[in-house]
Amino acid sequence: MTASAVRPRVVVGMSGGVDSSVAAALLVEQGFDVVGVTLHLAGSESRCCSLDDADDARRVADRLGIRFYVANYKDRFREEVILPFADEYLAGRTPIPCVACNQHFKFQHLVARARALGAEGVATGHYARIETEAGTGAPRLLRGVDPRKDQSYFLFDLRPEQLARIRFPLGGLTKDEVRAKARELGLATADKPESQEICFVPDGDYARVVEELRPGAAPGEGEIVDEAGQVLGQHRGIHHYTVGQRRGLGLSAEEPLYVLRLEARHNRVVVGPERGLDAQRGRAERVSWTRGHAPPAGRPVQVKIRYQHEGAAARLHPTQDGAVEIAFQEPVRALAPGQAAVFYDGDEVLGGGWLAGRVP
Repeated sequence: MTASAVRPRVVVGMSGGVDSSVAAALLVEQGFDVVGVTLHLAGSESRCCSLDDADDARRVADRLGIRFYVANYKDRFREEVILPFADEYLAGRTPIPCVACNQHFKFQHLVARARALGAEGVATGHYARIETEAGTGAPRLLRGVDPRKDQSYFLFDLRPEQLARIRFPLGGLTKDEVRAKARELGLATADKPESQEICFVPDGDYARVVEELRPGAAPGEGEIVDEAGQVLGQHRGIHHYTVGQRRGLGLSAEEPLYVLRLEARHNRVVVGPERGLDAQRGRAERVSWTRGHAPPAGRPVQVKIRYQHEGAAARLHPTQDGAVEIAFQEPVRALAPGQAAVFYDGDEVLGGGWLAGRVP
């Protein structure tokens, strides 16, 4: 029996960036039988998961001496991530396609590929950690140690059975350490820049992409109203606006006005003063729990309502319909429907759900 036959096999999702490249390299160093897989998700206009990125990943795999495959998931990515993104905007919500991408592709589909290749699990270049709880052996999802790069917010939807098969080799490293390791190993992606935009919206023009994806579906111009329903002006289409937005409203008022909510049913944008954005309670729907069950009602937690949000002290109150009402200790600003509310106990991710808005 060869040495490679007895080594545990791990499939690494290689996006063609420096993070997944170093994740693969670290697992090779740790003695795993590593297989690199790039999921081809978007077109050539994308800054992520394109064929050019696959070429970069292949060069890294060659350098590391590991097997490498490209799997074409463009059609499924369009159906499962891109089109729902457009539909969410047209419904007056602000979506986060990265969560759906992680859940469906970087883990669900990747895990299926791993099984087909006889691998025990999968790994990615996410900045997050998974630890095994003493006594129970249950996996716990934790923040990455680098607060600037921590990506645990996007992973709240992972289930216990998925966490048991996932490795995050970069969770204990900083971004600077990762780049230094890539340079040390002579990896082609060592100094490759990373995109801060959604991969299929590389120029950041979400409204244009929505119109191209769903031609004729946007309702067009409508009314901008205040909270009393008084018409203040006209908007270009609700998919051009998000809760908390101030610029680009084209209104003149005695005090600055902000988007308070989007009423897709009536094709209206509701605006008001900044204080109207404050919310003491919110509701999250389609909630999932990384341990497979909800914590006790009233559990004190920290809740992040956006990726860049520092987190706010709150208590959780699960409801009978599977949602959660969030009672914040202090009012939070701009609860945007469609964004994720992620629940933390210290560094541990307890779970999360999709914001439906404020609760009176």
